[in-house]
Amino acid sequence: MGKKQSPEFREIVTVVLKLLCILTTISTSVSIQQEGGGAEELISSSPKKWEERVIEVEGGLESIIWIVQLSDLHFSVHHPERALDFKKIVGPALKMINPSLVLITGDLTDGKSKDLLTMKQNEVEWIEYQNVMEDVARRSGLDKRIFYDLRGNHDNFGVPEIGGSSDFFSKYSINGQFGRKGNVNSVTVETGDRKHLFVGLDSTMSTGVRGPTNLFGHPTDQLLAEIDSQLSQWDSQKGKPTTKISFGHFPLSFSALSQSQKSLKDVFLKHSISAYLCGHLHTRFGKNLKRHHLSNENFLSSLEFFQLNMHPKPSESAKNCSSQAPPLKEFWEWEMGDWRKSRAMRIMAVDKGHVSYLDIDFKTGTKTTIVLPTFPLDSRFMLTSSFHQMYECQHMVPLSFETIRCIVFSISPIMSVVARIYDTRPGSPHLIMETTMAKFVRDVSRGDIYAAAWNYKAFEDPSPDRFWLQIEVTDAMGRSTLSELRPFSVNGLNAKISWTWKEFFVMGCQWAALYYPIFWSAIYLMLSILVIPKICLIFSKEQYSYKTSSCEKGLITCIAWGLQDLCRIPVVCFGILGYLIYLISCPWLIGQVFTDSENRGYMTYMGWVVKTVKDSEKHEYIGSPDIMVVVLSHLFSVVIPSILVAGALATERGIYKEHFLSLSRKKEDDDDSSQKNKRSVKYDNQGHGISKFLFVERLFRKILLVACLAICWKHFMNCRVLIKAYEMNPLLHFPVYSLAIPLLLAYAVYKTRSIQ
Repeated sequence: MGKKQSPEFREIVTVVLKLLCILTTISTSVSIQQEGGGAEELISSSPKKWEERVIEVEGGLESIIWIVQLSDLHFSVHHPERALDFKKIVGPALKMINPSLVLITGDLTDGKSKDLLTMKQNEVEWIEYQNVMEDVARRSGLDKRIFYDLRGNHDNFGVPEIGGSSDFFSKYSINGQFGRKGNVNSVTVETGDRKHLFVGLDSTMSTGVRGPTNLFGHPTDQLLAEIDSQLSQWDSQKGKPTTKISFGHFPLSFSALSQSQKSLKDVFLKHSISAYLCGHLHTRFGKNLKRHHLSNENFLSSLEFFQLNMHPKPSESAKNCSSQAPPLKEFWEWEMGDWRKSRAMRIMAVDKGHVSYLDIDFKTGTKTTIVLPTFPLDSRFMLTSSFHQMYECQHMVPLSFETIRCIVFSISPIMSVVARIYDTRPGSPHLIMETTMAKFVRDVSRGDIYAAAWNYKAFEDPSPDRFWLQIEVTDAMGRSTLSELRPFSVNGLNAKISWTWKEFFVMGCQWAALYYPIFWSAIYLMLSILVIPKICLIFSKEQYSYKTSSCEKGLITCIAWGLQDLCRIPVVCFGILGYLIYLISCPWLIGQVFTDSENRGYMTYMGWVVKTVKDSEKHEYIGSPDIMVVVLSHLFSVVIPSILVAGALATERGIYKEHFLSLSRKKEDDDDSSQKNKRSVKYDNQGHGISKFLFVERLFRKILLVACLAICWKHFMNCRVLIKAYEMNPLLHFPVYSLAIPLLLAYAVYKTRSIQ
């Protein structure tokens, strides 16, 4: 018996020694088995500024993986239903989907008071988030280490420094629990013949002030260098191709530039990532919060400030079918809906390098079956330049073109999957192909993948939205589920989608680049309104009046007359001019910007100047361009309307004076007694004209008074928001900001009335 066991014992000892050698070489690498997911991952715990992980997906060489994204949970003590629904819906959904990764892209907690005006951290909300995520991981059967969560701006309200007493993200988040302390974390999902690199980034403010002036992402040069390094980690290794995807909280339209004027977009284009996944904007601005980015070498391109359409106009480039050709510089930015109100979840799949996604709405309840087509791609949201190059260079067309494919998730066995293709050229969709899809047989159950052969060349067409695909799934209970009807183009052409004005406003405008041009344009406009008419009044011989403007009837003449009348009220004119100088050169307000600290900071049009709790070092001008929500709102909703209304009041006074002066000149005595009867009729007509004039004048003045009240009410509401947000007393902490405009308007009303 012992002799039979001795070779086995020696073999065991040999294996153990080999393992010890491997462990010594690799440092502290650990191998774990994903529970119920059929994925093996290697976790590197070497001391780095970022986290690196590799998840090896078992189950064949199909090179298809899928992940789940959730965003903007906003767990709140005032809205417990958000966490309850998340616990009830997300756990079972993840169990059915069984993803390789779960990405939660920011705003984990709400951090707002019941009236939505005070914004700072609430530890009770963070404890609830931790408990809910523990329950979701347990109910889904997924390894908790495949969950990645990120800070959003709400998770950073009033957090003066990372690791401080009010930094609850580091204590209660999943990333914090696993020691992912860096601002950049990467994970690679590897299949038999492809790598899928996911790089997560935290671009929240390093010194987080309270809202509402905490709205933008602030990538630093160091952060951009770390992202660049992580995206290139597999570039030196030949063999398997790599699909690169990044995820964060802020859309690029709400991300500032670094100190060296570099952007996240520059890094993403350099590496030709497939997609950037983000949140932040919710669904209240629209459903098409997506944007296609292309490289543009023109430094003064308008794309630096805004992009009019979801798809920018591509630049003409020569076809390069060489195997050594560099990848085309483009990527998609896909903002997703929020859990807060929309109860949204996204499934994203990468099928042989082709990236597709499906947004699911759980407001109506749980889903029994979900179907995600993975090829052909939706022509509205695919990387058209790369895809079109594959089409033009026929030798580059991979075998992945030869089948229609989809993934089906269901709680019941699937009986049939049918793909249908419609032709819209006749005007209405006409069914031209219907085929049954067969299931791939896999050793590990991670989801059902179905495919059907087709002749893709038969669907080549110069129109990107002529052919449409829909897939129908029938389960064992007889329930039928249809995928969204979506256009496709094997040529790699884009089906165009137009933004609504709200979608363009939040996705098409680069607000970080636009803030200062808009601010200074408004300042110069107001200074011109106040200064130029005053100069003309002093040095010009021509004086505009109601008489000259009514005779010439020119718009410029009427405006010049009104502005000159405003200059004749010096207290208002010089008061507004002094107020503008104050806004440019002095602090606007002094407020409490952190959650617990009593230290106050002051805000200018360039940002906040604050001191941290542990040191006396000043952080000058943080929160720019975040402060634009206060600055531009004040200028465009209060200051500019006040100047216009004050000018209108002055104009109304001038009309009143000119009219009665003209009447007094007409009342000179006439010695000709033969015209007495005619004068009597004439004066009767004048009396009627005076009554009509007084009625119009009083109506116009009442309208101006209502406008004054509306401006004061808007200003009062703005002040109320700031008082609650930064715990201020208007008389102590921002007296000029809060009182100047109402007092100047009141004086303008009084002065124009008293002169009459």
